[in-house]
Amino acid sequence: MTARDGPQDRYKAVWLIFFILGLGTLLPWNFFMTAREYFISRLKDPEETSHVRNQTGKATFTPSYLQSVFDNFMTLCAMVPLLIFTCLNSFIHQRIPQQIRISGSLVAIGLVFLVTAIMVKVPMDPLPFFIFTMISIVFINSFGAILQSSLFGLAGLLPVSYTAPIMSGQGLAGTFAALAMIFSIAIGAQQPESFIGYFTTACVTIVLAIVSYVVLPHMDFFRYYSMKDKTEYHVYNAELETKRDLIKKDENGMEQNNSKIIPVHNPDEQPSVIAIFKKLWVLALSVCFVFTVTIGVFPAITAKVSTVLGEGNKWGLYFIPVSCFLLFNVFDWTGRSLTALFTWPGMDSCLLPVMVVLRVIFVPLFMLCNVTPRYYLPVVFSHDAWYIVFMIFFSISNGYLASLCMCFGPKKVLVHEAETAGAVMAFFLSLGLALGAAVSFLVRILI
Repeated sequence: MTARDGPQDRYKAVWLIFFILGLGTLLPWNFFMTAREYFISRLKDPEETSHVRNQTGKATFTPSYLQSVFDNFMTLCAMVPLLIFTCLNSFIHQRIPQQIRISGSLVAIGLVFLVTAIMVKVPMDPLPFFIFTMISIVFINSFGAILQSSLFGLAGLLPVSYTAPIMSGQGLAGTFAALAMIFSIAIGAQQPESFIGYFTTACVTIVLAIVSYVVLPHMDFFRYYSMKDKTEYHVYNAELETKRDLIKKDENGMEQNNSKIIPVHNPDEQPSVIAIFKKLWVLALSVCFVFTVTIGVFPAITAKVSTVLGEGNKWGLYFIPVSCFLLFNVFDWTGRSLTALFTWPGMDSCLLPVMVVLRVIFVPLFMLCNVTPRYYLPVVFSHDAWYIVFMIFFSISNGYLASLCMCFGPKKVLVHEAETAGAVMAFFLSLGLALGAAVSFLVRILI
């Protein structure tokens, strides 16, 4: 092993740790999102909930106001704090130690989930429960923003392939949560008490992430790359001092130095966020647009699509958990994982932003599916098959393009700027999520 090569990631241990940390980053939010039926069921208001007859004479369920706005407010209360705290982390990451930001965020998220699991057994009126749920979502995503941004900054110090396991772990988080929900439905455990175990599972995963992070600094591979910049700086200083000593000892008494000294960054100096943004603005805006489109329709619109094949059978019960949440997360994870095999188009290719912009076509496609209730637009793609096909391409493009942008971002800057670049990319990812949350309200109104 040469000094240039550095130590190897034996048994892919560091890769696996970043994967687990990525899993722990989004698993809590995905558990909240896929448990929407639990939250909505607790928002039933006997005084507002009623049954009316449609044109065919069948009785239809009219949700209460809190139930009808839950998806939109859930998305908004998640994405706005995510944006704000990701932005703050872009500046405070140089002042607050990485260990405090990552481990503290994991502990805080775990505590919120523990309280959520306990609250399953606590009776509460719809409005107080709605407020409690939204406050929980705000806390989870505030700490999740700091955690996510810190992890991407940390991965920016390592080779380019080490951003992929974070993205892949985040993708698997949604799949895991969706499978847990489907399993719960399959065994008939739809009573509120069954969600104690559901939320406790998220707590266990967070504990696993904390243990993995504690182990990370003991890995030679990780220590080598995380300290590489400082090591080069101190070696450079030592060599410079040696040259100065030799110059002073010149027998002619003259200071002559014809060697070209290449300046090395002082790790104590803070990189300029604006200067870094100028280097990667195309990738930053691309990842922002990817998630603006995604959150603009998922889950606020996609979770309201009704099946035409599930009337009177179990498919109606499984349609949204399988076709919406499971399919999205499986193919999103597939897209994220593909970047570990190839990275096409290239980092400087004009094709990448073009592919990102083309995803906007999914917004009208989902709007024209069998979304209920609807007031203005006709249903063009009523069959379940159309919705499933759209969901597959929608999710795999989201995972692949977002992961590609996040992998390329820190590699567009110098080594000592990589951590800040990772934080900047995480900010624009969160900006896209927040903009998507706002767009979802407009899209819902237009339907």
